[in-house]
Amino acid sequence: MTIQFTLNGRPQTLDCRLGENVQTLLHSMGYHSVRNSDDGWGYAGSDVILFNGELINASLLIAAQLEGAEVKTAEALGEWNQLSLVQQAMIDVGVVQSGYNDPALALILTELLERIPQPNRDEIDDALSGLFSRDAGYQQFYEVVELAVKRLNDPEYTQQFAPEFRDDLAVVGKNCPKIDSAKMVQAKPCYVEDRIPANACVIKVLRSPHAHAWIKQLDVSKAEALPGVVSVITHENCPDIPYTPGGQSAPEPSPLDRRMFGQKMRHVGDRVAAVVAESVEIAEQALKLIDVEYDVLEPVMSIDEAMAANAPIIHNEPIEYGVGAPDDLEEQNRNADPREGKLIVNFPIGCFPRKNIAASVRGHIGDLDKGFAEADVIIERTYESKQVQQLPVETHICYSYMDGDRIVMHDSTQVPWHVRRQVAKILGVKQNKVHIVKERVGGGYGSKQDILLEDVCAWATWTTGRPVYFHHTREEEFICNSTRHVAKVTVKLGAKKDGTLTAIDMDFRANTGPYGNHALTVPSNGPALSLPLYPCDNVDFRVTTYYSNICPTGAYQGYGAPKGNFALTMAMAEMAQELGIDHLDMVEKNRVVEGQELKILAAIGEGKMPTSAPKVHSCALGPILREGRKLIEWDSPKNADGEWKVGRGVAIIQQKSGIPDIDQANCRIKMASDGTFIVHSGGADIGTGLDTVISKLTAEVLCCPMDEITVHSGDTDHAPFDKGAYASSGTCFSGNAAKRAAEAMREKILKCGAEMLEEPVEDVEIVAPGLVKGKKGEVSYFDIAHKAESGTGWGQLLASGCFITPEFAFPYGANFAEVAVNTRTGEIRLDKFHALLDCGTPVNPDLALGQIYGASMRAIGHSLYEELIYDDNGVPVTRDLKSYGAPKIGDIPRDFKAVLVPSDDPVGPYGAKSISEIGVNGAAPAIASAIHDACGVWLRDWHFTPEKILQGLNKL
Repeated sequence: MTIQFTLNGRPQTLDCRLGENVQTLLHSMGYHSVRNSDDGWGYAGSDVILFNGELINASLLIAAQLEGAEVKTAEALGEWNQLSLVQQAMIDVGVVQSGYNDPALALILTELLERIPQPNRDEIDDALSGLFSRDAGYQQFYEVVELAVKRLNDPEYTQQFAPEFRDDLAVVGKNCPKIDSAKMVQAKPCYVEDRIPANACVIKVLRSPHAHAWIKQLDVSKAEALPGVVSVITHENCPDIPYTPGGQSAPEPSPLDRRMFGQKMRHVGDRVAAVVAESVEIAEQALKLIDVEYDVLEPVMSIDEAMAANAPIIHNEPIEYGVGAPDDLEEQNRNADPREGKLIVNFPIGCFPRKNIAASVRGHIGDLDKGFAEADVIIERTYESKQVQQLPVETHICYSYMDGDRIVMHDSTQVPWHVRRQVAKILGVKQNKVHIVKERVGGGYGSKQDILLEDVCAWATWTTGRPVYFHHTREEEFICNSTRHVAKVTVKLGAKKDGTLTAIDMDFRANTGPYGNHALTVPSNGPALSLPLYPCDNVDFRVTTYYSNICPTGAYQGYGAPKGNFALTMAMAEMAQELGIDHLDMVEKNRVVEGQELKILAAIGEGKMPTSAPKVHSCALGPILREGRKLIEWDSPKNADGEWKVGRGVAIIQQKSGIPDIDQANCRIKMASDGTFIVHSGGADIGTGLDTVISKLTAEVLCCPMDEITVHSGDTDHAPFDKGAYASSGTCFSGNAAKRAAEAMREKILKCGAEMLEEPVEDVEIVAPGLVKGKKGEVSYFDIAHKAESGTGWGQLLASGCFITPEFAFPYGANFAEVAVNTRTGEIRLDKFHALLDCGTPVNPDLALGQIYGASMRAIGHSLYEELIYDDNGVPVTRDLKSYGAPKIGDIPRDFKAVLVPSDDPVGPYGAKSISEIGVNGAAPAIASAIHDACGVWLRDWHFTPEKILQGLNKL
C-alpha cells in the first residue's frame, strides 16, 4: 500500500506493507527516537510521537492510520547542532543517564509546555504518566520543567540544582553537562539498534515451555527448508563448551554449568533452538515449524524444595575441577548423566551439585558462644526476599558481522573484555580475532554484566558469514534474563541492655535458579556488605546458594547487599524494640566509624580472601545521620489521620568501589597534533557518566578545557583492558587509571616544555588553559605537539596508566522513610524518602544526585510493587511491564530528597568513591521499619503489600 503523510514538517509518500507497525516503520526510516522497549504494549513510552497534535505510542498504530496525518518525532526538536529549550534543560539539570527514552521525555515535556506554560506537579505527573524511566528516578523531571519555564521568559536564565564541592579543584566536584548527553537526547545514532543494516539477518529463539524437562525429540527440518532461513542452531550442532554467563574476571568464581544449547531444559525460557533468518517474520514462522517432544520433570522452585532430601537434581552432569578437586569427586560423578554435558569448577567454591548447591562458604571471627553468653537479650529472625527484574529500558541486544577473518560485535554490555574472552573460547579462536564495540547502553543495572545472547550471535555469524543481530523481546527479558537472586536469611543477635551488640550469626541462603553465574559472589556480598556496618567481635556467617528451576538470576545493582542489609537492619530494629531503645540511637551506638578495622571482611572474599582486614579510610555516617534525623524530623510527633497511622524508619548502607586485589583498569592518552587529547579508556560507560568522569579527571590533571579532550571507551581493539562496569568500580578504578595516565602525560609535557623553554624541569609548571609556564616564558600544548611530531622532535606524546589496589574505598549512606499505613485497608503510602550518601568527593554532583534518585526508586519499586510470579508448574506469569508493576512518576514520594555528604578518601581519585550502586541497598528496611513504627506489624517477607499488613493486624 502507498500512504501519504507529513513527517516533521515534510511531505512523505511511502510504500509499506499492509498492517505495518508505525514504530517499526519510523525506526526503519532512521527516526531513532521511536524505540520499542515493551513489545508494542505502549507502556514504556519510548516510542511516543505527536500524531495530529496528540501524543500517542507509535507501536499502537498501523501504517494505514498515517494517511493524511501530521506526525512529529523527537528529531523535530531543535536543530542538528542546536538543542531545544527542553533538551538543554534536561542536560543542565543532569537527568540524562542511559538516555534511551530521553528523546521521548523531551517530546512529552515540549508538548506539555506548549499546552500549559506553567504546569503544576499534578499536570506534570499526568503528562509523564505514560513514560517509564528506570534510571532517573523521576524527581529531577520537575526541575527540568522548572528550568524550562523560567527560560521561556528569560532565555539566558541559569540555575544550579546540585551543590558543588572542592574549591581547590577546577572541574572535579563541579556541575557540567554529561559529555554524551546531547547525542542521546537528540536521538543521534549511538545504540546497537542504530548500527544494524537492512541486510542483517535476525535470530529468534524457540524457548522451553517447561521449567524442568528433557528434549526427547527435536526435528528442525521443516524450519530449515523454509525459504529465507539461513541456519537453525540446536544442541546437536553447537559448540559443546561449558561456560558461565557471568561476566567476571578469569578464572571465574562461578561454576561453568551452561552450554549454548542443551538437551536438558532447566527453566521456562531455556534455549531449545535458534533460527537465523532474513527477516523477523520468516524467523517467527520458522519457530512454529520446529517439532519438539519433551519429557517433563518435576520442577524445583524454592530454597526449601532444593534442600529437600528427595529433591530432583538440577545439574547431574559430570563434574571437573581446574584446581582443588575434592577427594570424593569420582563418587560424585558415579551416577552422572553425560547427556547434560559437563560442569567445570575452576577452583573450590563449595559447589555440590548433587545436593543442588552451586556454591557455599563459611567464615567467622571471635567466639560466637561467648558472645551470646554475654548477651542480656537474644533474638532470632528469618527474612525472605522475592525475585525482581532489572528492567533496562533498552532490552539486551547484539549485532555481529565478519571483517575478513575477524568477527566484530556491537554490543550493549557492561563487560566488553569478558565478552571477547568468552566469545573467543566458545568459537575456538584467539582473542585477536574478536572485536567488541560497546555502544551506548540503554540501562544495565548489572543485567548486562551477564553474557546472555552474544554466544549465539557470534556462532551464527561465524558459521554463516552473515551479519546477524539478536534482540531480546521484553518477554524474553522476563523469562531468560538475569534477575536478583532470591534469599532466605536467618539472623541471630545478642545484645546487652544498653544496646551494645555482643554476637551476630547470619545464615544466608540464596536461590540462584538454573545456572550458577554469580552464585558465590552475590550471596557472599549479603554478609560482606551488611555485617561491617555493625562491627562486632563475635560473628559467624554461612552462605549456601541453591540451584532451582526459577528463571535465571545473576548480577543486579547492590549485588547481594540489599538482602543482607534488609535482614540485619530489621533484626537491629527488632532488637531495639526488645530493649526499649530508639532504633536510630541503637544504630548510632553500634555503627562503623572512620578509621575502624573491619575484621569480618578478612573472612569474606569474592573468590580471593583479603590479605588483611580492610580499614575504613573515610566515613561520613556521623554527619549523614545527624542531617537525616533533622530532615525527616525523627523526634517530632507522628500525627495520625483517622485510619492512617504514620511511622518513620531508617537504614544505614555501604558498598565498595571495586574489588581490591581482583579488579584492574587501564587507560592510554595521546596528544593530537594541535595539543588536544584523545583518551582511550578501558572503562565501560553504561549511563553513569563514566566517560565524563574520565574527561574531568584528565582535564583536572592537565589544566586544559574539557572540550579539548575526547574519550573513546569500551572498545577492545582501541582501548586497553578494563575488567568492566560492575562492583561500583568505575570512578575509583577506571578513573584512577585515567588520572595516572594524565599524570604520566603531564610529566612528559613538563619535560618537553622545559626543553623548549631551555629551563630546568623543576622551574616549569602546567597552568590553564594548556600551557607550560616557566620563569622566562611559556609554551602552549599546540607548540609542544608540533615540535614532538616534527623531524627533530621526541615523537608523539603518549602515556598510559594502570590502577590496581589492595585497599577498599567504602561509600556510606542512610535512607530515612516516613510512611502512612491505613489500618483498615492495609494500604501503604510512602510520604517521605530521604537518601543521604557519602561518595567522597562527588566528581559530577548533578549526575550523582540523578544516580541516587534512580537507585532509590528501583529499591522502592522492589520494596512495594515488584515481583516475578509463577504458577504451580513453575511457569512465569509476569512477562510484560504492565503486569510486573514497576513504579512510574505517580508512585514517587511527595517528599523525595537526595543529599550528597562529602568525605575525602585516599584511595579514589581526588577523594572520590562510588555512587551509582549503593542507593539500592536501604529502601526495604527503611520502609519496613517505618511500617512497624506506624502500625506495629513486622514485615519480614519482602516486598510489602496491603495483604501482608492486614495479615499482621489479624484482619485477613
